[in-house]
This record gives sequence, C-alpha cells and structure tokens, in this order.
Amino acid sequence: MADPTRRAYLALRHRDYRLLWSANSISAFGTQMQRVAVGWQVFVLTHDPLQLGLLGLVRFFPVLVVGLAGGVIADRYDRRRTLVTTQLALMLTSATLAITTVNGSISMPLIYAMTFLAACVSAISNPTQQALLPALVPRRELAGAVTLGILASQTASITGPAIGGIIVGHGGLAIAYGLDALSFAVVIGAVILMRVHAIPAPMTTRGIGAIKEGLRFLWGVPILLGVMAIDFVATFFGASATLMPIFADEILRIGASGLGLLLSAPAVGAVLGSLVMSAMRVPKRPGLGIVVAIMVYGSCLAGFGVSRYLPLSLLLLAGSGAADAVSMALRATIRNLITPDHFRGRVAAAHSTFAMGGPQLGEFESGLIASWIGVSWAVLSGGLLTMVSCLIMVRKVPTITTYRVDDDPAIHQVPPEVVKEPAPATAVRDSS
Repeated sequence: MADPTRRAYLALRHRDYRLLWSANSISAFGTQMQRVAVGWQVFVLTHDPLQLGLLGLVRFFPVLVVGLAGGVIADRYDRRRTLVTTQLALMLTSATLAITTVNGSISMPLIYAMTFLAACVSAISNPTQQALLPALVPRRELAGAVTLGILASQTASITGPAIGGIIVGHGGLAIAYGLDALSFAVVIGAVILMRVHAIPAPMTTRGIGAIKEGLRFLWGVPILLGVMAIDFVATFFGASATLMPIFADEILRIGASGLGLLLSAPAVGAVLGSLVMSAMRVPKRPGLGIVVAIMVYGSCLAGFGVSRYLPLSLLLLAGSGAADAVSMALRATIRNLITPDHFRGRVAAAHSTFAMGGPQLGEFESGLIASWIGVSWAVLSGGLLTMVSCLIMVRKVPTITTYRVDDDPAIHQVPPEVVKEPAPATAVRDSS
C-alpha cells in the first residue's frame, strides 16, 4: 500500500500541479483583496452590521442551491474547460464592481448581485479544481497537494488583506477590484498551459439522479459526513470576519489600513500551521487532530472577542488561523483517502457546501447577534459554542477520532450493491 503520510512538498515535482498551485496563489491574493474592498464599501455605504452580515447570507444561498449541481458538472464535463469558463465569469464580476465604482453607479443591490453571481460560479469552480487533482498528482500525494494548496491560499491571504487595506485607504476601491479581475486571467493561462487531459468517468446517472447518487454515497460513509458536519458547526459559530470593520473602527480604532491587519492575522497563523503540516508526515489519526485544532480555534476566537489590546487581538487571530489551517489539511486528508475517483466532484461539492455554507451563513448569524448584543459578545459566544458543538459532534460520530490513515478505504464506503461503480476515468499525467 502506498504511504499516505508522505511529506506535502513532494507534490510540487509535477509540472501541471505547479502551474495550478502558482496561479491559485495569485488568484487568492486578488480574492482576499476584493473581500476587504467589498466589506469596507458596504460599511461606508451603510454603517450597519446587519448589512455586512447579509453579505454572508448572499454568499451562502448559491452554495446551498448550486453546490451539489456543481459537483455533478465536475464529475461529468471536461474539467479544464469548466475552469476556464468559471474564471472568465469571476473576472467579469470583479470588473463590474471596478467600473461601477469608478463611474459612481455602485449601489448595495449591485454589490449583492455581483457577490451572489460570484458565489454561484465558485460553487462550480471549487469542486472542479478539487476533482482535477487526481489527474495532476499520484494518489499517494493527494493529501500533500491539498495541504500545499491551503498553504498557497493562506500565504496570499497575508498580503492580500494587508495590501488591500492600504489600497482601499489610499488608492481607492476600484483599484482593488481591478487587480482581482486580473488575477483570474492568471488562472486561465495556467489551465490552458496544462498538458494533462483528464476524461471524466462515465456517469451511470444524470441530473438529480447523479446528485442523489453522490448523497447516497456520502450518507453511507459516517466518517466523511461527520468531518464535514463538524466543520460546518465550527465555522458557523466561529464566523467573525464580517464584523472586522466594526472592530477596526469602533473597538480597536485602527481604521481601514488596520482592518487589513485584522483580516491578515489569521492568514499569518494559517501559513505557520500549513508550513508545519507541509513539512511533517500526516498523523496516523487525523480525526483526533481535527478535534484538537477546532478546540484551539474556538478558544482563540472567544479570547479575541473580549480583547481590547491590539497585539493580543492579532495573536489570538493568528492562533485561530493556525488551528483552522491544521483542521483543513487533516479534513482534506481524510476526504481524499476515502473518496473514490468517480465521486470526487460530488463529494468535493458537498464538502464545499459545508465548508463555505458554514462561515457564510455564520456571517449573517454573527451580524444578527452583534446587532442584538454587541460585536464583542457575539464573537465570545461564537467561540464558546464552537467548542461545545465540536464535542457534541465527536460524541455523535466517534469514528472521527478513531479513523487511521492506513485503514482500508472500503471499510468506510457504502457497499458496491448500493452505489454501482462506473468505468474508471482515464488521464494522461505529466510528471516532469
């Protein structure tokens, strides 16, 4: 059996993976910078925490409605073409925000509309990228490839929010939007330059039937469902990014440039956590590591909610980011080792629904709670509820902590008579 605990950096030996990894690093920079611009623009236009929270709700509904269908698209159509199409659409949304900001026609309905459209497109793009990974690296290096992806994303997130805050404060919102639009062109170029040609596996069902087939598989694998659920409840209660403009302006009093520091602090911690994960071998019991990481995540958020000292606030945010990065890497390890190739798109879509839906819906919840009891109490209670919900989920699904990476994947999958396996996918892999 191939060693599933290989060090993550070995995945960079593969040319096509390096292309996608590098391009996504740049795209993540633009996306984080755009999020700073959108959040600050909404705050300037409304000065209302509930309006900021609505951004999370607008981002959540597309994940809920389009997410599973996006997984079917990832398992059925040419994944490279799908990525090019989705990146073009995302480029247009950011360009629209830039143009309307310049000519003064920007409005809250337009911001919400572009946010909604971008979330719909991302619900297709994200599972497609994850489903493409098996064609870029061998199975034994899948966990490492995902870990490096997290590292690249979080590294870009350090500079994205910080520089985004400076650009918004001194250069203007339109520049931030425009740079984000250009970053999607880099991903398009990388996908076009790839040599791999992955042919999706023939699907025995289509449409709603394909979605049901994927859900039936997921329902029959408690460890996968449990890991996704524990991620959802933790990110739902722990979501606080949408409240950062209020912390920056009214509590810590550091303004727009300081907002970038608050948003980038978790990314600094996440990079440190990802660096550790990329250099070390995957633990034999990754589920136990997930539980420990989420408990640390919740405690750091609770501490941040009551902190009034900027260095301590930044340290706690960095701690939450490090814990979250470790949890993400270990969740991806479990998902990639257990999920068969012909279900990767649909399982990735279901995971995205949990992973994106939790924080997006949580942003609305945190904005609503903050409007009732104040932002500090909202973040404090969210951190405490994160820890409580984690313990409840472990009690409900004990295999989360007992799963071992050397387990036979078949032990955790539904029986063949429940879900018929289609013909294997074919791919041409370049290992240069």
